[in-house]
Amino acid sequence: MSTVKAWAAMKAGDELKPFEYELDALSAGEVDVKVTSCGICHSDVSMIENEWRNAQYPLVPGHEIIGTVESVGDGVTHIKPGDTVGIGWMSGSCLSCQTCMSGSQHHCRNSQATIVGHHGGFADKVRAQAAWAIKLPDGLDALKAGPLFCGGVTVFTPIVDYGIQPTDKVGVIGIGGLGHLAVKFLAAWGCEVTAFTTSMDKEAELKELGAHKVVNTRDEGALKALRGTYDAVISTVNVDLPWGQYIGALAPRGRLITVGMVMKPMEVRAGQLITGQKAVGGSDTGSPAMITKMLEFCARHDILPETEVFAMDDVNDALARLKSGKARYRVVLEA
Repeated sequence: MSTVKAWAAMKAGDELKPFEYELDALSAGEVDVKVTSCGICHSDVSMIENEWRNAQYPLVPGHEIIGTVESVGDGVTHIKPGDTVGIGWMSGSCLSCQTCMSGSQHHCRNSQATIVGHHGGFADKVRAQAAWAIKLPDGLDALKAGPLFCGGVTVFTPIVDYGIQPTDKVGVIGIGGLGHLAVKFLAAWGCEVTAFTTSMDKEAELKELGAHKVVNTRDEGALKALRGTYDAVISTVNVDLPWGQYIGALAPRGRLITVGMVMKPMEVRAGQLITGQKAVGGSDTGSPAMITKMLEFCARHDILPETEVFAMDDVNDALARLKSGKARYRVVLEA
């Protein structure tokens, strides 16, 4: 048995408070990781506030975890004590069903999310299945890397899975924690990147991140002028939008891909999809292999999120900063 010191919400919408819990002995295939930093994702806020109606309290948030392997269970061979690893939205899967065996472990019906019925990384230690503890490549700043394990892989996966090509023109809606990483990835991928934003004061900054064009989404005329332009548009926002205008901006066979958890039904007209053989799709997170591929891409192209760092003890201030919408662009807690 070992005692974990953490920060937890005791009920929906509560401020986080100090919380302790006990871990039993490690089982085969598991790993304990001493947390050194943990990013804060909007999904943490959604879970704290029980927006998705699946939170269990006390709830220890945190699923963009970087830490040092403390101990490993029997059968763990790919990582060892002392290694620096990351853990993202998923912390376990069955590894034996058809979905897992096909390489889509993140879609396993018996998967374990890191903060759903499981205590996350706003703590001094976290336990996970070793397959989901991914070794950090040399050269990536461990203090900045945490958000790659959720926000990063969330926008990297559709680039690969939807077959986006280096010659494609791609738009990104919403340049926040997810969107700024999407811009960085797509620019390094070789695409012509357009940032769709309501904050035109970010224009120079977005071009430094890799955007070739910046479009004000409040300007309906600007969107109409782009009809038939984009091979893909990735939406990172969690609010309802005039989806028809973005579908109109797609070139023939273009795709609108949402990674933002929009709670309202998306209004899409069949005629817009039929004309030009367009499609609407979604993407969630990624498999261990996809996370590894993303980390290798980041190391090769020197891609890291833009972060603001708070001490773990200042977690409530850090959450307030995230909810203010003013963070540039991800918030990280340092243990």
